[in-house]
Amino acid sequence: MGAALALPRSLSLAAWSKVILRIAAMVALLLICVPFFYICRLLALKNPWPRYFLGGVAMIAGVQIEPRGQRPAGPVFLIANHVSWIDIPALSWVTGTAFVGHDGLAAMPLLKTLCEMNGTVFIARHDRSSIAQQVEAVRTAMAETHALTIFLEGTTSDGTGLLPFKSSLLSAFEPLPSGIAVQPVLLDYGEEAADIAWVGEEHGFDNFVRILARSRPITLTMTFLPTLSGPQLENRKTIAQAAREGLLRELTNRS
Repeated sequence: MGAALALPRSLSLAAWSKVILRIAAMVALLLICVPFFYICRLLALKNPWPRYFLGGVAMIAGVQIEPRGQRPAGPVFLIANHVSWIDIPALSWVTGTAFVGHDGLAAMPLLKTLCEMNGTVFIARHDRSSIAQQVEAVRTAMAETHALTIFLEGTTSDGTGLLPFKSSLLSAFEPLPSGIAVQPVLLDYGEEAADIAWVGEEHGFDNFVRILARSRPITLTMTFLPTLSGPQLENRKTIAQAAREGLLRELTNRS
């Protein structure tokens, strides 16, 4: 690996100082947001605090977001490519979306709590018997946040292309609820995608620390493609195929 992909143990003292300061800022932001989150929940008010927290995490990490395209005014399923953990706070800040995550995340208590506060729907990929419960969880999340994002690659890519989309991850979205738009979203980190991406054998914590150690800002172009329509929405396979083709076409046009 090159210097850009150096593991945390090789960071300089100055870089570690930056990491520690940024983590401290994130913890302080969390401590500020959590009481307001529970106050809003207790009073049954609209709860913007997960979005504020995640947006703050993106800014603390040095992410500069450039949104492009038109977002639907109503409820929407967003289908995005997945490059890094940064994708989540960035998308949340711009759209207020909740997310679909694999049930393995629920095994980590702190992460599970944070995910649940943002309305995450946990999908058990290999448990067909729980599809009905997953469908109901999707509908509940949509009612609360009006936006739900799924990463159909099922993992992170290197940001320069797309992995195959797993239509099986859309089982809880079939049939598609009426009145819900489906919109592909391209997350493009440009020439620095390889430096941002979490791929290969790199540990998640290493990727987290490595990104927080950066001095340069991270520019993320977030392009909202036209919503899917007609035959594209026939079933989960056509949705996955149409979304991937649209994202790949947009990514190719940028290269």
